Amino acid sequence: MTALPPDRFAPFVATLGRGPGRSRALTREEAREAFALVLAGAVDPVQVGAFLMLLRYRGEDTAELTGLVEAAQAATPRIDAAVMLDWPSYGAGRSRGAPWLLLAALALARAGVRVLMHGSAAFSSGTSVGAGLAALGLEPAANTDAAVTALARDRFAYLPLASLAPQLDRLLALRRLFGLRSPVNTVARLLDPGRAPAGVDGVYRPTCLDVHLGVAERLGRPRLLLLKGGGGEAELVPVKPAAAHLWSAGAGRSVVEMPAVPGLGAAPVPEPDMALFAAIWRGDVVPARPVETVRATIALGLLALGAAATPAAAEGEAARVWAGRR
Repeated sequence: MTALPPDRFAPFVATLGRGPGRSRALTREEAREAFALVLAGAVDPVQVGAFLMLLRYRGEDTAELTGLVEAAQAATPRIDAAVMLDWPSYGAGRSRGAPWLLLAALALARAGVRVLMHGSAAFSSGTSVGAGLAALGLEPAANTDAAVTALARDRFAYLPLASLAPQLDRLLALRRLFGLRSPVNTVARLLDPGRAPAGVDGVYRPTCLDVHLGVAERLGRPRLLLLKGGGGEAELVPVKPAAAHLWSAGAGRSVVEMPAVPGLGAAPVPEPDMALFAAIWRGDVVPARPVETVRATIALGLLALGAAATPAAAEGEAARVWAGRR
């Protein structure tokens, strides 16, 4: 696409930045149009920076974010592989250690659930999913075709955002210039490239929950389970009770109370050692905190899928899924 004249995109920036009492969020349609132009590479880089930071400064608006996600979906190849569970991984903040969510996703895949994980470790403070895969002798999918092949063969694929949607990945990388996340991070989380019937995701702040659920509702997603998880990931460390927030197209919104595992808070917290990570997957060692984290995270996936009606049922099935992975 050829570069736009600056005045073609300027109204979107002006709408967001006019000042108190005059600026407003973009409508869903405006956001979709504006972000489509950005993703097509048709917008001056200065305007792109202003656009993303004004979106960030104003705060996430549900209708606006829905339009951004729609533009990103239209610009991203769809993974046609009968994906059952969408699992984004874009967090890995300081509070995270090893990627226990990866073991949960792999165990679900062994149990017959086709899981597509996508993400980025560009700004990760914890151990990445890619490093976890390497410790298990596995590799990320190199491209969308490889992801389709892996899903058909193994019922699991991890597709880095750089391979799935390079244009989104480049925008995500602007954090190095801004020193701040932009709404692109949220867009990537909600991308759902396999259009799965269920998704599980984590957020950093409770204030993000309503917006994420609202976008899922507007996009017509069948089911999405959200957790304020460690490092912003869909990973549950059950040292204390936690609330998981579920959107279901059939039943609307609900809150699922996930129980704590008694006494787990006193269990040692192992360093993110990849040899230990692989040993836990093989069953060579069973340290309480990591194993209970994996089981609780499997339970999240089962609740997202609707494969369990209650947390207690999900916990029981999760124990069977974990034990049956070998």
